[in-house]
Amino acid sequence: MVSRLAFSFGLLACLLPVASFAAERPVVVELFTSQGCSSCPPANAYLNELSKGRRDVLALAFHVTYWDRLGWKDPFSMEAATDRQGIYGRRFGDGSYTPEIVVDGAASAVGSDRAEVGSAIENARRNGRTAAAVNVSKNGEQVSIEVGAGTGSAKILLIGFDHEHTTAIGRGENSGRTLTEANVVRSIRVAGQWSGAALRLNERFPEGQDVAVVLEAPDGRIIGASRLNAGSST
Repeated sequence: MVSRLAFSFGLLACLLPVASFAAERPVVVELFTSQGCSSCPPANAYLNELSKGRRDVLALAFHVTYWDRLGWKDPFSMEAATDRQGIYGRRFGDGSYTPEIVVDGAASAVGSDRAEVGSAIENARRNGRTAAAVNVSKNGEQVSIEVGAGTGSAKILLIGFDHEHTTAIGRGENSGRTLTEANVVRSIRVAGQWSGAALRLNERFPEGQDVAVVLEAPDGRIIGASRLNAGSST
């Protein structure tokens, strides 16, 4: 009996670090914004704070294109950002607007409403699903993506982003202002499909200074996430 108990505790001790690693993935916070939107700077400032002060949050700024025709063309706007927000807008039934924050693909809020966004982040921390552990590392000009075994299926999204940009705005609603924006997304693409079995992918390094990988379930919810490990390049 003693030997069986010792074996059971030993097995549990071996399993705990894996379970803990999978559970500690960051909450994904996506801000849909534009440099041409006068309501966006407060939301940008909030995302800047989240990007620097919360290791439990993966904060990403997606710059949309539909403000570009209204006086100022955002140099970081991407059709992929507009398309991604459009999918969320149809899911949530609130259309596309700026600034909007989507938390873990599960909840939408006005990006400058810190109370509502903060509540959504805490709810995701308590109740968000993690289907599998994700690890991202750099190997030369490639990114290595490891997804552990789990239950379910998901698209594997490879996201490239820049750490920070400061832009002097020359026209439009923010004319004369200088905006500093963190974690500006420069590219997003589907790197593969995860179907429950552990897998490893090697992809070319995306446009951007840094990398994040997100597992997106068929219903659009985020069920796994990680960013490039500091000092992981070889």
